[in-house]
Amino acid sequence: MRSYERPRPSSLIPFWLCSFAVCLWAALASPSLHADEADLEPVVDKVEEKAAGPAKTPVARYVVVDSPVDDSVFRTVRNTALKLQELARTENRPAFLILEIKPGQSEFYQVHGLAKFLTSSKIDRVKTIAWVPETVTGNNVVIALGCQDIVMQPDAELGDVGRGKAVEPDEEQLVLSLVDKRHNLRLNGDLVQGMLNPQVTLLVATIERDGVSEKRVVTEQQAKVLRDNELAITDVEVIKDKGQRGIFSGQAARELGILVSQTLNTRAELADLYGIDPQNLREHRGQGESTVVKLIEVTDIIDPVLEAFIQRQIERALVEDAEVLIFRIESPGGYLMSGTNLANLIADLEDKDVRTIAYVPDHAISSAAITALGCDEIYMGPDGQIGDAGVIQQEFDGAFKRVPEKLLSPLRQTLKSLAERKNRPSALLEAMSFKDLEVFQVTHRDTGRVWYMSEAEINDSNGEWVKGPLVPESAKDQLLTVQDDRAVELKIAAGVVQDLDELKDRLNIPADVKLDAVGRTWVDTLVYILNDPFVTGFLLFVAIICIYIELHFMVGIFGICSALCFGIFFWSRYLGGTATGLEIVLFVMGIACILMEIFIVPGFGVFGVSGGLMMVLSLVLASETFNNIEPEVDSQKFVQVVTMLTVPIVAVIATSMVISKYLPQIPFLRHVVLIPPVRKHAGDTESLQLRPDLANPQQGLHVGQKGKATTILRPSGKARFADEIVDVVTQGPYIQQNSPIEIIEMRGSRVVVRELSSDTTA
Repeated sequence: MRSYERPRPSSLIPFWLCSFAVCLWAALASPSLHADEADLEPVVDKVEEKAAGPAKTPVARYVVVDSPVDDSVFRTVRNTALKLQELARTENRPAFLILEIKPGQSEFYQVHGLAKFLTSSKIDRVKTIAWVPETVTGNNVVIALGCQDIVMQPDAELGDVGRGKAVEPDEEQLVLSLVDKRHNLRLNGDLVQGMLNPQVTLLVATIERDGVSEKRVVTEQQAKVLRDNELAITDVEVIKDKGQRGIFSGQAARELGILVSQTLNTRAELADLYGIDPQNLREHRGQGESTVVKLIEVTDIIDPVLEAFIQRQIERALVEDAEVLIFRIESPGGYLMSGTNLANLIADLEDKDVRTIAYVPDHAISSAAITALGCDEIYMGPDGQIGDAGVIQQEFDGAFKRVPEKLLSPLRQTLKSLAERKNRPSALLEAMSFKDLEVFQVTHRDTGRVWYMSEAEINDSNGEWVKGPLVPESAKDQLLTVQDDRAVELKIAAGVVQDLDELKDRLNIPADVKLDAVGRTWVDTLVYILNDPFVTGFLLFVAIICIYIELHFMVGIFGICSALCFGIFFWSRYLGGTATGLEIVLFVMGIACILMEIFIVPGFGVFGVSGGLMMVLSLVLASETFNNIEPEVDSQKFVQVVTMLTVPIVAVIATSMVISKYLPQIPFLRHVVLIPPVRKHAGDTESLQLRPDLANPQQGLHVGQKGKATTILRPSGKARFADEIVDVVTQGPYIQQNSPIEIIEMRGSRVVVRELSSDTTA
């Protein structure tokens, strides 16, 4: 242990002499008591900062208070102040709200309400500063009186609240009650009375008390009260006579040590005065009142159909010049690709100057959380929950398992991109999807700013960020999920609101603007119905069976029905988000190849097979969206699509067998439908039950034989040769009924004909 010798009394004399000299110099250098207090404030601040550690860079906002002050201006100032309060609380940084007071006239209740808010405990961590670069009179002066500091341009003037008249007594009392809170030490009730009432005379009285001089602004009545209390008033200076307007220039107020804390020539000097980043002095008029606001509900499973629906709603909102889009998200999630597509789509709306808001009243989980992260701001309900965006897949046996994280690098990049664009901690967003990622609270080495980073990010910062405690929600084997206030603290959400009305208030949306959810149109409802697997299967069944029937009747109606069914299928899938132009082109090319096989290149060869494959491929691709992020999920989707297509085909085969058996027995269809020959036993020729005109159609026919078309050949149909009616097909163009024809080729049961010209017939 060390022993310390008590100093002798004589050794303390120089110390006390020095201390006395310093105090005497400080007292002589100060022109007034108010100036002493003002000059000591920075010194005290510096001492406190030195004791607390390195100074932290203040956060500041610069808001222009336009005139007249209305609900929109009030909400803008209030919301900006509340955000600063939250930043000051969570990051433990000084916060400044600088209000540029514009000249003009406003209703008293509006300016009083704003000034009352500025002096309330709701923003007790925010220093409010009134910047007055030009003369301001009238009720707008009250806003400046509610701020903690007033900074003026030297030639600008401030005061004359009643504009030559005394304000109403009740209004005067309200203003004086604000001043009594002593937010601005350069204001007192007597000074403000002179600014409110021209008939009040203002004096600067020098008061001697216990050998100390003090200068104070008082009214004549107050000066009399002081004398009655036997206080020594050694000097009195009139600064405002009775009948004069109570208005003071910045330079005059500064010389008197009243009203203003400093005079500056330009706004840029505010940054040096308060030690803030000049970028924070960019003019901010708030979002203004948003009158064109659309509410889009995301309350279902997020799949390609819902993705396409929301995309259509966004497009409709843009056509209507929407300024704000609010997405009310209450969903357990869904497809990963649909969620990320929506997030990127919403994030890109910032390029169109559209403000996007995610409102999570209850829960936004999995891909729904990713969708919310694409919005400019997220507001949580009192019990709102967001996160748990881990990617899972369903096995063929119905069980679920998580996708290996090594396959999710595209998702990681998407989350990082969204975080950077919307100014959220990327590590926290990644922790929603990656259960082994630990996130820590960090503090900037120089500015004291609080943020959240992973271990790797901290190491890459080379000591710029100081590692703090682990965020408990990001512990290993745990997907980050946060609720209401915690989401705000972690800088994921902007605030917590009770309901849509409070959200409107926070977003500066007028009260008369109704937030009715954008409903589905009949087109949207129809698309949802048609994308149901059962309805899709039935539609394909009708389309294929109509082709089969058309081949028997050759009347065209069933062919049109088939084309209509296929058209409805692709239309619903296109609007449902699973089909694009590629699938439609493939289907059309497939039809073209099959027609080429029939009309131009007879026989079932390359064109026919290629056309069939392209049609099947187009149906598969149009039925589902595939990606490379989840290969096993893609395989499962493929099996589901093939099953959906196989069922209608099997149903068509069964139905065609029934049609082939019973259709020829219908009396009025008997002469247009082929039926196969039926023998009782081998070699029986007498009991052949055939239509006479179809019995062995090629018997007695030969190339070059002439006949007449009994039906329109387009390209197939029926023709009469002598007494025989035979199924034929044309070589090229259609042939009208009763036109003369000639056999040019016979291949098996296929009879190819051509139309004879009039000269040849003759």
